[in-house]
Amino acid sequence: MNAKKTRISTLQPPAGFKDILPDISNIWQFTEQVCREIFDNSGYKEIRTPILEKTQLFERSIGNETDIVQKEMYTFTDRSGDTLSMRPEGTAPAVRAYIEHSLGLTEQIFKIYYIGQMFRHERPQKGRLRQFHQIGAEIFNVKEPAAEVELLIILNGIFDKLNVKNKRVQLNSVGCPDCRPEYLNKLRIFLESSHAKLCNNCQRRMNTNPLRVLDCKEEECIPIIKTAPVIMDYLCSLCSEHFKKLQALLKETGIAFEINTKLVRGLDYYTRSAFEIISETGGSQNAIAAGGRYDNLVESMGGEPTPAAGFAIGVERLIDIADIKNKFLNPLLFVLSLGAAASAAGLKIASNLRERGIYVEFGYNERSLKSQLRRANKLGARFVLIIGENEMKSGAVTLKNMEAGTQESISLKDINHLAELVISSKK
Repeated sequence: MNAKKTRISTLQPPAGFKDILPDISNIWQFTEQVCREIFDNSGYKEIRTPILEKTQLFERSIGNETDIVQKEMYTFTDRSGDTLSMRPEGTAPAVRAYIEHSLGLTEQIFKIYYIGQMFRHERPQKGRLRQFHQIGAEIFNVKEPAAEVELLIILNGIFDKLNVKNKRVQLNSVGCPDCRPEYLNKLRIFLESSHAKLCNNCQRRMNTNPLRVLDCKEEECIPIIKTAPVIMDYLCSLCSEHFKKLQALLKETGIAFEINTKLVRGLDYYTRSAFEIISETGGSQNAIAAGGRYDNLVESMGGEPTPAAGFAIGVERLIDIADIKNKFLNPLLFVLSLGAAASAAGLKIASNLRERGIYVEFGYNERSLKSQLRRANKLGARFVLIIGENEMKSGAVTLKNMEAGTQESISLKDINHLAELVISSKK
């Protein structure tokens, strides 16, 4: 290895941090565009919170005994002596902003969404990075299960537009502070009887965060989890009634779902509804979205009692399984110019058509005709507009249809006709 390569290798990003290169960034942009349109049409407004927050925010909201706070957060003390963490998820910062800026006073029902980077120090693998991206939504001050149903409708709409195959909605209730303690006690007793057979993580979790044991994918734990007590059997009347209404409303709105009694959330703030959307094409990391209700979080962080619900989409996993690559248009037009005068005319035409919403690439006149045509072919341009010395003299350019193999002459001044020809090919 030469010295230059050695220097480059020492500057590579840390494990679990990846570049998003130009050849796939358009897929990211399209995914975000689809989400923004659906959020906008549903009345959700974007919020952008800082990447850094005070560590206490996550300790109070997510829970001190969770794996995220205990082992996964990127935390440091800055020069002022403050303990800060890079956000591991989006709900806690959104709720902090909701309280701090009294957003509940502007509208009784307040709906927001976010798109951004999150950070967790986990073992990097496919679909799980240390710097990852989430798209999430939160709805405040709606206690009825219609909130969760709207969120699931939004998720289904996003995944349908992105051609996500084999998706399934899984649903459970995790109870509330009134009924969950009894269940957790029963669960701990059950897990204690199988303590020696559990994996090391679950042996630790069974005392600190026993619900997380139900989410374990280790082979030795799966048979034990299958026979574990079911939280449905311990729901209070209010939680049970909410869950029944939620199921009835989902059926009425045509959203297919299945009950998964082992479905839990790894964050302490969830109450009642918990849901995931999974896709069998996602391999072992098959959850592409997760969420639920968190009616006590706002109050626990110092705000007024406020029912709330939300979800988060794992963008890396979503893009990995979404069938959207064929949705991207190649350039509709490639402007091939030869000579300085032709280059100036070509740039004007390209600029005019781009203003009309047409994707136009430019050949740059320092390249030969052959090399520019080769680039147009590589880009998959539908049309090539050829402007050279002869075209400049005659005042007419040549428009070549690369798919049909035909061509026609168009007046340099008749930009409207040119635009019509190109735009009509999109239909």
